[in-house]
Amino acid sequence: MQTPTALVARRDIPLALGLLTRLPVPVDAGFAQARGAGAAWAYPLAGLAAAMIAGGIGWGAAALGLPAGVAAGLALTAQIVLTGAMHEDGLADAADGLWGGWSRERRLEIMKDSRMGAYGTLALILSVGLRWAALAALDPAMLLPAMVAAALLSRAVMVGVMAALPNARDGGLSRGIGRPRTATAVLAAMLALGLSVAVAGPAALALALVAVAAAAGSAAIARAKIGGQTGDILGATQQMAEIACLTLATALPG
Repeated sequence: MQTPTALVARRDIPLALGLLTRLPVPVDAGFAQARGAGAAWAYPLAGLAAAMIAGGIGWGAAALGLPAGVAAGLALTAQIVLTGAMHEDGLADAADGLWGGWSRERRLEIMKDSRMGAYGTLALILSVGLRWAALAALDPAMLLPAMVAAALLSRAVMVGVMAALPNARDGGLSRGIGRPRTATAVLAAMLALGLSVAVAGPAALALALVAVAAAAGSAAIARAKIGGQTGDILGATQQMAEIACLTLATALPG
């Protein structure tokens, strides 16, 4: 499997952070445009950075004696702020388009519309609510590891969907970045799994399985309804995988 050189790898990480987070990192626009989906292997690292900060805030709140629901809410709020609600926006647009349109063309048209409908609103409510409930249900000591593992794995499977499905439209962010090679997706998966096991232990293997299942379901729906993926589909995939990971984490032994 071809891997990026050390120099390219160091330049790919800021690209991933600049694209998937609001962290103030310098990004070489020319390199970003030329590199495109080649940097997708580093997307899990963007999730790692956001989750470490957000999970640390949640852990700190719990250590100060704040109620579990408050600590979970602070952690989730921080994560959404750090990512600019990018994936939540994709989930809302995908829900509106996939379930609100009766043809491929109409679904893509709705997904491109910035206005949010009932499906998108409900999707956001359920996404935030389920993640909040899961984080609040976790032992405080497991909040940070669970958030980190979920962030890593959900972005790795997002890269897998990018590689597996063609672009559904001629324009848009996903089309502009391009499709990563299979080797890039495999590298993202290996990186995410290895780091997840390091922070969450063997339980990360179970979390990886549900993340893959959630991504496979998301990809199957997208293929059936619009014939491929868009940036909104990728955001929805990340959200579904993260929800699945955090939900399962509540049922695993601490």
